[in-house]
Amino acid sequence: MSVSAIPSRNLRSLQAEYLDHPGALREAQTLRYRVFANEFGASLPGAATGLDADEFDPHCRHLGVRDGRDGRLVATTRLLDGDAAGRLGRFYSEGEFRLRGLDRLDAPVLEIGRTCVDPGYRNGATIGVLWAELAEALNRGGYRYLIGCASVSMRDGGLQAQAIMQTLRDTHLSTDLLHAEPMTPLPEIAVPGNVTAQLPPLLKAYMRLGAKICGEPCWDPEFQVADLFILLKREELCPRYARHFKAAV
Repeated sequence: MSVSAIPSRNLRSLQAEYLDHPGALREAQTLRYRVFANEFGASLPGAATGLDADEFDPHCRHLGVRDGRDGRLVATTRLLDGDAAGRLGRFYSEGEFRLRGLDRLDAPVLEIGRTCVDPGYRNGATIGVLWAELAEALNRGGYRYLIGCASVSMRDGGLQAQAIMQTLRDTHLSTDLLHAEPMTPLPEIAVPGNVTAQLPPLLKAYMRLGAKICGEPCWDPEFQVADLFILLKREELCPRYARHFKAAV
């Protein structure tokens, strides 16, 4: 179902919740597997179970969006704070990037990851519900910085990833606070002049909110994507889109 095919009255039924019990976490892991493996072709170890699960899951808070009409989970993301990352030994992003300056950030950090949305609900309303609850998490925890990765498909060999970086380098690239060095840089390819950069919805949302990209992308062969490291400073949110973070500004 396309976004335009969803009646607006149905979008009002979307509700955010924390997925704190094992059954709800399994729902999130099932949705993640369906989107990442079945739809985008990621090579994940959970083929036998149909779950996308890793060692970070038990240490994260998992946030979801349900359609209140039938109770179906239609979006999910997970949150990892600095204390939990310290117990684990790293943030998830540090498996792909050397984060120069992370230890010098002057306030608590929250990492967002494994964000995915059911294909029938990829619209501003769903992301808005997710963002509003994320705002509450930022506010309650006193987090000043939000970090994470936004992914671009590599199915075209990296053409779109390179085109997107060409577009964003002049406007959204900043290494002043934090420099993310990719452990596996993208292969260099020439981008034809007729190729138009098409930002994925999640990356576009980050950019509209005022996030910065802190370095060049990392190639993730497991997920067949190029990951762009994102840093969002709470007080630098774009006012036009800050309503999604209404409790945090």
